[in-house]
Amino acid sequence: MDQGTVLWFCSSGTAGAEIHTDRLSLCLYSHLFISHSLYPPLALNQVKFDLSQNGSPIIVFPEFPAFGELQEEEFHNVLTYLTSVPSVTASGVGFILVIDRRQDRWTAVKGTLLRIAGSFPVHLQLVLVLRPSTLFQRTLSDIFFKFNRDEFKMKVPVVMLSSVTELHAYIDRTQLPQELGGTQDYCHDTWISHRTAIEAFALMVKTTAQTLQSFGTELAETELPNDAQATSNLLATHTEKKGQMKEDLCVALGQGGRLLESINEPLQREPDYKMNQDELENLATVQRLLGQLDETETAFDDFWERHQTKLEQCLQLRHFEYYFREVRAQLDVVSERVEAFSEVGISPAHAEHILRELNSQEEKDVLDWALSLAAEGDGLIESAHYAEDSILPKCSELRAVCDEVTSFLKTKKVLLLRAMELHHCLEKASRWCEEGIYLLASQPVDRCQSQDGAEAALQELEKYLDTAAQHQITDLKSIWRDYDSILNPELREQVEKVFQKQVSMQEMFEKRRVSLKKLAAKQTRPVQPVAPRPEAIIKFPMSPPGEYHILRHMSHWSSLSDSTFPLLRHGSLSEEEENLAVLRRHVMNELLETERAYVEELLCVLQGYAAEMDNPAMAHLLPSALLNRKDVLFGNMPEIYQFHKRTFLRELETYTDVPELVGRCFLERMGDLQIYEKYCQNKPRSESLWRQCSDCAFFQECQRKLEHKLGLDSYLLKPVQRITKYQLILKELLKYSKGCEGSEDLQEALSSILGILKAVNDSMHLIAITGYEGSLTELGRLLMQGSFNVWTEHKKGHAKVKDLARFKPMQRHLFLHEKALLFCKRREENGEGYEKAPFKHFLNMSVVGITESAKGDNKKFEIWCNSREEVFIVQAATPEIKTSWLNEIRKVLTGQLKACREKESTWLVLLFFTCLKCFLLLSNAHDKEANFCCRFSDPPRLVRYPSRP
Repeated sequence: MDQGTVLWFCSSGTAGAEIHTDRLSLCLYSHLFISHSLYPPLALNQVKFDLSQNGSPIIVFPEFPAFGELQEEEFHNVLTYLTSVPSVTASGVGFILVIDRRQDRWTAVKGTLLRIAGSFPVHLQLVLVLRPSTLFQRTLSDIFFKFNRDEFKMKVPVVMLSSVTELHAYIDRTQLPQELGGTQDYCHDTWISHRTAIEAFALMVKTTAQTLQSFGTELAETELPNDAQATSNLLATHTEKKGQMKEDLCVALGQGGRLLESINEPLQREPDYKMNQDELENLATVQRLLGQLDETETAFDDFWERHQTKLEQCLQLRHFEYYFREVRAQLDVVSERVEAFSEVGISPAHAEHILRELNSQEEKDVLDWALSLAAEGDGLIESAHYAEDSILPKCSELRAVCDEVTSFLKTKKVLLLRAMELHHCLEKASRWCEEGIYLLASQPVDRCQSQDGAEAALQELEKYLDTAAQHQITDLKSIWRDYDSILNPELREQVEKVFQKQVSMQEMFEKRRVSLKKLAAKQTRPVQPVAPRPEAIIKFPMSPPGEYHILRHMSHWSSLSDSTFPLLRHGSLSEEEENLAVLRRHVMNELLETERAYVEELLCVLQGYAAEMDNPAMAHLLPSALLNRKDVLFGNMPEIYQFHKRTFLRELETYTDVPELVGRCFLERMGDLQIYEKYCQNKPRSESLWRQCSDCAFFQECQRKLEHKLGLDSYLLKPVQRITKYQLILKELLKYSKGCEGSEDLQEALSSILGILKAVNDSMHLIAITGYEGSLTELGRLLMQGSFNVWTEHKKGHAKVKDLARFKPMQRHLFLHEKALLFCKRREENGEGYEKAPFKHFLNMSVVGITESAKGDNKKFEIWCNSREEVFIVQAATPEIKTSWLNEIRKVLTGQLKACREKESTWLVLLFFTCLKCFLLLSNAHDKEANFCCRFSDPPRLVRYPSRP
């Protein structure tokens, strides 16, 4: 190794190589030293004084001819670095300098001592100088040193040594390198490598510790967010930063491990190798730094675990608070909904319906959700959540509200069960009265002419009266006592009404019994049988097809002579009214029962088919043609279901006891029933899609789960059937409500329903028109539409020419609007299930004329325009259709004529006032030469004539 490139540092004992954290910045000098100062004659090692028990750091300046060329700043940096390496304790003892100038001259010795005296930054204990070995230079050194000692300005002794042997008297040979006669094996490059690596590692440890400290401060000062998303984002951000910190720790640990392996490398090569003091202290320093790094990592992991736990608990809290708000709002909705339910209902079916609503899965799901959330909160508290004071009250509140709702539901159910019991009693008594009325009304007059017939009728009455105890309400006081908790004014009135009905029916039975007993006791004279009027035979609306109930009005009984039936004439009118009321109630019951069944069927379809299309478990059975086509297959059925379930059914149930007034309900909801138009317009597309996929496994599996005998297509037809069913029910109610209070509303409701059906039918036809470039809405309301055979002919000059073969008609579908008549081709089905009717011709109704008969065919008529320049011979399927079309066209033309006349009258009035204004102007101007001349068809003109003499 080149002696001129070696620099080494020596220290005795163990007080040497500790790197202090507050002095780590001095390692920057080592980089400067490595890059610029490896060539000066300095080296580092440790040696022990034989003369003292205390170890002192020793700096050796080996021989180096270019020492004088070393820059002052570089020399100062090297000395600063070297004096910072030993511990504070060792530095406090004082440094020993060994200056080797055996091959130099006195001037070099002098220069070195002067530079050291001026640049050495810390306390010196001793300076040993190996003076020049040549006789002349040694003599000069002795002489000049004696005379120039004071110039060096050193407060420590400077000893001039003549040989290495004298140096050994001050420093043990084992602590000196071979260049100074020592036995220590020293490699300067290795020392430089270890020192720079140690200091780089120490700087990395310090930087890592500062970064972790800053990150820890950031985490500690971070405020917890108030929403789940922000908390989740913050947790992700901190986790990412923590990962980066861990990576930096791993890099530092890896660097320290590699440095430790480098220091232990001699031991790996030679197991018997004995490290010198410098290597031992380097090893101890690296191990100490690694220990500090491990402790830092452990402390950081502990802190991060606590911080992460807090953030995770914060996220759990934010989720808990969010779901608490959601479930609390749902509980409020459930509470309001439950409180809105009637406690008694107005009929058994209504009470049963309310009970089903109370037992609905929706309320159970909300309550289960609330209790589950409360249990989740308990789990958070058990896991030592930091926000226990916030979670515990919310859990208690959820349980309290659930208990309150559950208790309220139980109370409601108990009251409803009691109400259902009373309603069944009332219904049974009312049914018994109605059947009694039927019995009275069904006893034929001719059977009672004979004594046997009268006795048989009497026995029939007696037998029916024997069942009174099983059906009648016997004691009102017991009813008031037993059902006091549910009796509201309406139910009390209903009980009293049924009880009064029983009394009235018993009076009627008693009158009939008296009459029949007289007939059975003695027949005074034969009675001519009276045949029932045809209108007395009434078909019972609830009966199966073909079954008829014969209701013979009590007027047949009262038509007999007073001597035969003296007690039957009284109250005959009330019996007839009662019969009609019974029939109205039967029709109303049918309306309500079919409405409830309809709502249940819609719900079944939506849950069993529509919802299953979104079920991932059924996705593998769903054909590709059905993907994202649920709206096409089911149309607006969900909207129809919600309207009937939440609105229409409940409003219909309020008319249970007054069926003759139900027309008002239909009139109030007529606008809502327009939703069926949209459903019917979509029906062709739905049917087309169903035909494509009807055999797929998805529909078969859904049908199997629902245990339906019929396929989905039958249930998709239910809305169309239902809207048409209403007009039949209204007709039945209207038939039994003549003269009643709500008969006019029933008639208006029937007309409105029929109007909806017509609008639906017309809209189905309008959407079939294709190829018309204008707007159909501008043509006015669609009045009629239908298919016809059409011949056309038009004039060219004076000749009449046929467009087509005379005997071959065109198949056309005509659409009569308020302002125009459209001719379209006969409808045909397209690929999506819609029928299409391509547009062919347009006639403006303002130029149309009609001829009511054509060529002697009572089914033909003519439509022409522009003075018969274009004539359409139209043949209807029947004379009735022809008549209806002619009447409707005549109405349109009459309306146009009336509008034209009103416009003409308006024009005449305007013309009059215009002329009057002109006259007044001329009069004021004293213009006697002015005269007026106006024409009817033109605006008024002012004409001047020559003045007379």
